[in-house]
Amino acid sequence: MGSMNKIGIRGDQEVTMAELMRGHGHLWNIIFSYVNSMALKCAAELGIADVIHRHGQPLPLSVLLTKLSIPPSRADSFRRLMRLLVHSGLFSSSTASDEEGEAYALTPNSASFLVTSKAENMSPFVLAMLDPVMVDPWHCLSRWFVAASEPPTAFDLFHGKSLFELAGNNSELNVNFNSGMAADASFVAKLILQQCGDDVFRGLRSLVDVGGGSGTLATAIAEAFPQTKCAVFDLPHVVASLQGNPTVTAIAGDMFEFVPLADAVILKACNWILHDWNDEDCVRILRNCKKAIPPKEEGGKVIIFEMVMKLENEEDGSIHDETTETQLLLDVHMMAPVPGKERSEAEWKSIFIAAGFSGYSFSPILGLRSLIQIFY
Repeated sequence: MGSMNKIGIRGDQEVTMAELMRGHGHLWNIIFSYVNSMALKCAAELGIADVIHRHGQPLPLSVLLTKLSIPPSRADSFRRLMRLLVHSGLFSSSTASDEEGEAYALTPNSASFLVTSKAENMSPFVLAMLDPVMVDPWHCLSRWFVAASEPPTAFDLFHGKSLFELAGNNSELNVNFNSGMAADASFVAKLILQQCGDDVFRGLRSLVDVGGGSGTLATAIAEAFPQTKCAVFDLPHVVASLQGNPTVTAIAGDMFEFVPLADAVILKACNWILHDWNDEDCVRILRNCKKAIPPKEEGGKVIIFEMVMKLENEEDGSIHDETTETQLLLDVHMMAPVPGKERSEAEWKSIFIAAGFSGYSFSPILGLRSLIQIFY
């Protein structure tokens, strides 16, 4: 009977029915993984976390449906959505006090990142990254791979123009995208100032945040270190809303042409800076940064907050599944909207040297992102 379960050949090994069944289930899991993203987007759009947060205690399904104005005909579908969101760790469930159904509460993840009144709220980032404008180009990825003469990204191929061009011509996309970037920047700014603020920023006379978007990070630094004159440098349509800001100076321009003079230059991931671009373009940007700052002896430096790809644990060689998957997902993600990539420490060093920098340090203190400082 056992031999009947051996139904195929894999190299020089026979494949059992059990292995095929596991493989089939694994394939299904990959196919339908996008449902997790869409369920998260739905939760952010409906404001589920806000409703539960305002209630202050576990909220029965019937009450949640009423507060969200969901009709009774959708009740069972909504319950199934919540079941998935509970499984994903975004909410928790328990039996309601009247024992007539489930009640839902926030978890640390949803309480921190999906409640819009919280400083760490990431709902705008969720909505920006999962907007159809960003998601639709993935349907062009295979066509982009085999068409060498086509535009530089699948985004260009699908929309007929780059992400930056489209944002410059579409005010709604520009606002939504920059709101998403600002949400991430706000979270990162808090981490940066808590983890390494004094070591990195104290004593600087001036600082320019290149690609600083809505100025969230630069504003936080300026408020924490008022002796530092902070500026945001970005494309004209991006910094338009910063004109007249009393805390930071807005400077419009193109980082491929020049970078404003300052003691220090900041380049932060998720405001679409170095990880947006190929190696050659990164070198061009960094060379302009080098022209903008003084030598290390005079306090000059470039401050970079980016992912450093590291797929194995140095201590035991093991791979941490979620961290590894997140790194790989982000790396592949970068090839669709922009011609970018995530990089290992060796790849970063190669770019720094090519741009004329002689010193650098890496500090993995910001979760998935690291603090990188480079000097000449």
